[in-house]
Amino acid sequence: MTTCLPKELQGVVPGSKKELHLETLDKSKLGAPFFFILAQSAERLFQGRFQESLSFATNVLDFCWEKLNTGHWKDVDVCWREVFTFGSLLKAVCQYGMKDRYNTMDAIKTCDLGLLMGSPVLDNILSRLVAVLQNSARGTNKRPTDQRSKSPVNSQLTKRPRRLSLPDIHPDRQVPRVHCPSLKTFLLNYMQKRQPVIIQSNMEHWPARHNKLWSLDYLRQIAGCRTVPVELGKKYTEETWSQALMTVDEFIDKYIVQKSSSVGYLAQHQLFDQIPELREDIRIPDYCCLGDGDEDDIVINAWFGPKGTVSPLHHDPQHNLLAQVVGCKYIRLYAEEVSDCVYPHEGHLLHNTSQVDVENPDLQQFPRFSSAPYLECTLEPGEMLYMPPRYWHYIRSLDISFSVSFWWS
Repeated sequence: MTTCLPKELQGVVPGSKKELHLETLDKSKLGAPFFFILAQSAERLFQGRFQESLSFATNVLDFCWEKLNTGHWKDVDVCWREVFTFGSLLKAVCQYGMKDRYNTMDAIKTCDLGLLMGSPVLDNILSRLVAVLQNSARGTNKRPTDQRSKSPVNSQLTKRPRRLSLPDIHPDRQVPRVHCPSLKTFLLNYMQKRQPVIIQSNMEHWPARHNKLWSLDYLRQIAGCRTVPVELGKKYTEETWSQALMTVDEFIDKYIVQKSSSVGYLAQHQLFDQIPELREDIRIPDYCCLGDGDEDDIVINAWFGPKGTVSPLHHDPQHNLLAQVVGCKYIRLYAEEVSDCVYPHEGHLLHNTSQVDVENPDLQQFPRFSSAPYLECTLEPGEMLYMPPRYWHYIRSLDISFSVSFWWS
């Protein structure tokens, strides 16, 4: 059977409307008129009528966008996220098929929005499609090399003099360091006793630390054209804090290489689900298997930003291994037992976050904070910090930094 799809996409995109299996969507929740628009986009796509299909797909995405951005994210029915994925798929294929009006970067951005806002369908087809599109785009970037901000290599990142203050760490408050403890030792001495610890020499086999060093140039090469969410502002507790979507290239240029008056932070983002090629550069620590769930239940987040980014004092509900790939971070830890001394916010939204500015506390407003015992450390490249569930932690980057966190139950 002949197909109107671009040749490069035929191995990824289904060859007919029937193979999309749109009937699996919950039509009762979507409504017949809306489902009709989605079906019309698919029908015209496989007829080669890309402009008409694109118009219908755009209408689908605009309507879904309103659904996805109304109320709390957790309350959005998954059917709207699935439809957003289908709409993104149809739009991206149309954009790639209309090269006289769009370029491959437009289609890649459409896929990324689908990956960020949608829910996987057809064996995560958007992830497979964007890999094909990205391969097509490589080598065709018209941005002159001499106009791109020069990116320091990985070794230079870690050897640059630190311009931010490094607190004096008293030996009695230093987080202990251990060399590759056995699973049994880690379980008995740290997980079960709820004791933070820094694990050394457990990342030497990571490609990101060995044969695929994460320099800025390498990150540009692998992920530069990909759209990601970036936090804008020094702390998420500030009123001026916001988020924006931009490519990794734009983020590096504006917030890493250049001196920006504002702070940008690619924080708590599941980048490795979005870009599997980067996922191949890291390894899930064996210690994460000591939890109750499967490997698929482990949440892996990326934390990439310039020196000076701050995560305010807060706690998380799961076990946490923070692996430092590039740069250094100052970290301070408070046990759950002293929660009253760190003055959590009273509102539900920030109930897991302290009101105290850890390195510049207002002791008149928060007098008990000065009496709270704590541990602290400077986390160096190649080290992992284990933080038990609900252990309060404050983090400040001392260099350009890239960390990977692993959360498990």
